[in-house]
Amino acid sequence: MGVDATRRALSTLLTYRGKRRDRRHGVRASMVWKLLLGVEHTVIESVDLEVGPDGCEQVVARVRPTKRRQLRCPRCRTACRRVDDGEGRRRWRGLDLGTVQVYLEAAAPRVGCARHGVIVAAVPWARHASWFTRAFEDQAAWLAAHTSRSTVAEVLRSSWRAITGIVTRVVAEARGGIDRLAGLTRIGIDEISYRKGQRYLIIVTDHDTGRVVWARPGRDQATIAAFFDDLGARAAAVTHVSCDGAEWMHDVITERAPQAVICLDAFHVVAWATKAIDAVRRRITGDLRRQGRGQDAAALKGSRWALLKNPQDLTGTQRTTLASVKKTNDPLYRAYLMKEQLREVFALKGPEGRRLLSGVISWASHSRIPEMVALARTLRHFSDLIQNTLDHGLSNARSEATNTHIRLLTRVAYGFHTPEALIAMVELTRGGLCPPLPGRAARPSSRSAA
Repeated sequence: MGVDATRRALSTLLTYRGKRRDRRHGVRASMVWKLLLGVEHTVIESVDLEVGPDGCEQVVARVRPTKRRQLRCPRCRTACRRVDDGEGRRRWRGLDLGTVQVYLEAAAPRVGCARHGVIVAAVPWARHASWFTRAFEDQAAWLAAHTSRSTVAEVLRSSWRAITGIVTRVVAEARGGIDRLAGLTRIGIDEISYRKGQRYLIIVTDHDTGRVVWARPGRDQATIAAFFDDLGARAAAVTHVSCDGAEWMHDVITERAPQAVICLDAFHVVAWATKAIDAVRRRITGDLRRQGRGQDAAALKGSRWALLKNPQDLTGTQRTTLASVKKTNDPLYRAYLMKEQLREVFALKGPEGRRLLSGVISWASHSRIPEMVALARTLRHFSDLIQNTLDHGLSNARSEATNTHIRLLTRVAYGFHTPEALIAMVELTRGGLCPPLPGRAARPSSRSAA
């Protein structure tokens, strides 16, 4: 069979006219096309096989909303009066049928809404201001949550800018369907730099579900206050908040949720100790160079990771380096032991952790090592918040995992032009807003935040 004959046969198979009541094996052809196109509340007028601008065949289904769904505002879904025909008939890209692209064609009249003014009427098969069907956008959003936008664009024969717009629309609609701030009791608040030039996001995570419930650009008290503004009276139900040592953050939490217990994140506390011990190493290395002991300085310079890594993660070479530091540099090795004792504080927790914390503070404050004395002052200043962490066992581990995920998203996407686009991706992948694949029900056991 030649190419033209094949095209004619395929066209005959696909062509459908709504006026013809074609029943085969007890199933209406219109019902079959609704299932294939993934549409509801839609009348299939006709289906044709046409040649597109690129010379390839494409399926074009001419459709219209059912009577109850016609002439409605796309934002409030209120029935409205017809204003005019708008820009005439238009097309929406649907999911491919095999290797053939599919388009839905329909009239796009404008309606006059009392709340939203003159606006293009809603259609049941697509979201407002979109050139794609719901099924296409849901599949694109699901794929974007599991792979890069460029890959999704290649698979769906679209562009990465279009995929970004799809994710934004899907997430915006999902936000309006659920109240993610309901029932919050234990939350984590953290900041992350998403772009050069001191560009930050504030991320709020629910410790009970592990999901991101709120995100906004900024790194100041106004941003934290905006979260509590959105939370409203429900802030009284918040019992625990984990965060880092930023006191500007603590002030807002104390003011807006005074009953909440603030727990200082263990990771950040230990990070203070690692920063202090690295400062000790650099100072001693510089002193050795000024004394003309360049070889000893070079050996000490290579000891950084042996001093900073957890003991169980050290390589054989790093263990040897640490043993050498123990023999040759008592101040640096004592600083290392203080850091390890501080780690042990959070491993013990409870009353034992409290007692060990007091011992570490006393040891560091009397060590005569300037950097560790300064660390002792910091630990003493935040001792109440650290003790809250030891008593309640709350950390910012979920928030730090989210930050790692955000960095991965940014790297895979080669950056985002706007913070809103990044926030949409974060909420899609970590906020429980990822839609199921078309034609499949969402599985209750699956969590996009996992």
